[in-house]
Amino acid sequence: SAERKTRHKGAKQIVEENVTTLSFYRNMAIGANALSLIILVFYHSTISIVLYLFSCIIYIAAYQFIAYMARAKYTETGQLLDSGVDLNMEGGIAEHVKDIVILTSGCQLLSAAISNYFWLLWLLAPIRRGLDCLEEHSPAIFLPGSARTT
Repeated sequence: SAERKTRHKGAKQIVEENVTTLSFYRNMAIGANALSLIILVFYHSTISIVLYLFSCIIYIAAYQFIAYMARAKYTETGQLLDSGVDLNMEGGIAEHVKDIVILTSGCQLLSAAISNYFWLLWLLAPIRRGLDCLEEHSPAIFLPGSARTT
């Protein structure tokens, strides 16, 4: 399916869009970190500092992961061999990683500006995945006669 998408969009267009997408999410993380750090300087607590550092780790890991996925491969002469994964493809893992960056930015800004309780919004990620999993497997769980017999 990624190959089909490449043919429709064009490998060069995917590379250009990936660069733009990476730049957008990098800037989002840097902006949220900078604003949060400014507020943290004046109103800090141990838990705020720990969660700030944890969010930095989340940003770095997420960015490195999507940057690795989007890495284009070129020949020695500079011709494009592989455009990398299309980061804007719906339903892909990149979409979930980008959602984590957005969620982390929101948690970080809201907790810095209002209350540390906004870090609890991070729980939305595993809850969402759990609901997706439940939806996917619910026929096997809830339909009568679908249970395995041994």
